[in-house]
Amino acid sequence: MDLHRKKPLGEKIANVLAFSDFIFHLSETGVRMQYPQADEREVFLRAAARHLSRDLMIRAYGWDPEEHEDSGGCV
Repeated sequence: MDLHRKKPLGEKIANVLAFSDFIFHLSETGVRMQYPQADEREVFLRAAARHLSRDLMIRAYGWDPEEHEDSGGCV
């Protein structure tokens, strides 16, 4: 913990962003396993839907996760 406290703020922020990116890539990996036929856009949307509210997904991407819940790759 002491080493972490001594890190410069910029390095701490970079670490948080790198960890966030890692978590999102893990989410994409899970989507690819669940929907192997999904293209890159669908993988992105499904992964984002795991982290964002339905309302935000619709407003930001025009994609309703509930409409695609059971679809096996059709966006």
